[in-house]
Amino acid sequence: MTALVMVAYHSGYGHTARMAEAVRYGAASVDGVKAELLSVDTMTEGQWELLDTADSIVFGSPTYMGSASPEFHTFARDSVARWQRQAWKDKLAAGFTNSGSKSGDKLHTLQYMALLAAQHGMLWVGLDLLPGWNSSTGSVSDLNRLGVWLGAAASSNVDQGPEEMSESDLRTAEHLGKRVAEQARLLETARLSEPASGTGER
Repeated sequence: MTALVMVAYHSGYGHTARMAEAVRYGAASVDGVKAELLSVDTMTEGQWELLDTADSIVFGSPTYMGSASPEFHTFARDSVARWQRQAWKDKLAAGFTNSGSKSGDKLHTLQYMALLAAQHGMLWVGLDLLPGWNSSTGSVSDLNRLGVWLGAAASSNVDQGPEEMSESDLRTAEHLGKRVAEQARLLETARLSEPASGTGER
């Protein structure tokens, strides 16, 4: 069976959209995984239903004033109908964010996403990378150069467009997408190997 990874994101100026594409690319590189992008700016019922069918949802938002964007907050608020019936329970979840500052309180945005996932009964997947760029022999090109583990984080100069983003940040986002997809495949394999319960349920 094919596992579906949905990358649900909002992007204000294009930087987070470029991260979203990197996450999607990493997820799609795993055999047996289909990965799709979904901008949460204006959600239709069909898009909500697509998220309902996903095995994994990776959340993405820029960090504005220490939290996710207003558009992402609206998406989170509107997900209450899914929460009420626990439609996303036991799906995998992960997150990524971008801001201008090296810190920019990006961790708070990722924590917000992780709490959102927890309320939905989802299973959070973090990064499995050692920190980069933290020694005299390190480099700005190192993966996880910002030293974040809850999700993928990027820092982009506020006077430059998304085409000037750090390649290391994009490769870190790609790594996150691949990790989520690999875990989705493992989870799907485990579920398929479970003996039938006699009730038709997994």
